[in-house]
Amino acid sequence: MTANDPAPERAPERAKTQHAKTRLDQWLWFARFARSRSLAARLCTAGAVTVNGGAVTKPNQTVRVGDTVIVPQGGWQRTVRVLALGVRRGPANEARLLYEETAAALRLATVPSDWVPLLDSGETEESRPPPLS
Repeated sequence: MTANDPAPERAPERAKTQHAKTRLDQWLWFARFARSRSLAARLCTAGAVTVNGGAVTKPNQTVRVGDTVIVPQGGWQRTVRVLALGVRRGPANEARLLYEETAAALRLATVPSDWVPLLDSGETEESRPPPLS
């Protein structure tokens, strides 16, 4: 490299644009809205998450700082604004810095008795196959 080479000047700019967006399933996992990234992807695929008012059907939907995300969590619907994208799944207090609540959490309507939560495997101790010996 020479002193006239413009590449070092552009390197920080490239790093900024590289982290200007991230996958929605990854962000949901970083922000601890889902226990695993695969469960976050299932939420997205099921159409249970909206970003800026539009339903999401693919886990690779991009999310940026400032976006509004509506996500179900337990029996509640949470509306949050993305404050940061995160670089890892850290402790809960670190995850809390990635978003801010924009509205009070809404209780989801009563669900039918035959409804199975999206993130529940439905397995019980009796329904599991016996372990292999």
